[in-house]
Amino acid sequence: MTTDEGELYDADEDPYALALGPGREPVYLRLADGRRIRMPVHRWHEQPTAADKTVLERCIGPVLDVGCGPGRMCRALLSRGVFALGVDIAPRAVALTTTIGGLALCRSVFDRLPAERGWQTVLLIDGNIGIGGDPRGLLRRCGGLVAPTGRLVVEVDPDDVEEQCTARFEDLHGRTGPFFPWARLGRRALRRIAANLALSVTDQWTSGHRCFATLTSHSPGIIL
Repeated sequence: MTTDEGELYDADEDPYALALGPGREPVYLRLADGRRIRMPVHRWHEQPTAADKTVLERCIGPVLDVGCGPGRMCRALLSRGVFALGVDIAPRAVALTTTIGGLALCRSVFDRLPAERGWQTVLLIDGNIGIGGDPRGLLRRCGGLVAPTGRLVVEVDPDDVEEQCTARFEDLHGRTGPFFPWARLGRRALRRIAANLALSVTDQWTSGHRCFATLTSHSPGIIL
């Protein structure tokens, strides 16, 4: 998972990067107002869940997985014969992705990326709609990465929420990372923001407690 617009994590200090290593202890997203959200660290390391598989089934290659974490989706797509590239700002996440046979770059989604306007699917799952704290800016950027005939596959919050906030990672030992901008977005807010960017919600579904949507351009070939 990625959190900001470019600063790399210190793998020896940041709780998120530490959670990617052996032991996989719980890591929390602590919001500035005191709320704490437990992050699904174990899921990031395991085989794709039933909910993940509903996403994989909707992926057409080539696929760009934004905030790929330790690479479970990249590996699963490659095993299906679908080319996938992950991007993450955490060096440890990228190393883990390549270790399990995936492909990944240590880079922010807001940096220059390969094959811009050439990806058939861009993934924003595991809460990554929150990257940068500005869902509209993030969707605009991802719209500039996807091919004219491609799609964005986005995981949204199951609650009807639209929130821009500041957060930091923390663990059970009291270690905390730096504050960064973050966001949470539900389906209704996603539809409104997408419409403002000339994107249509062409599919939406729920699997377990997780909610997803597919976005495509109103006008193929439009540059967002």
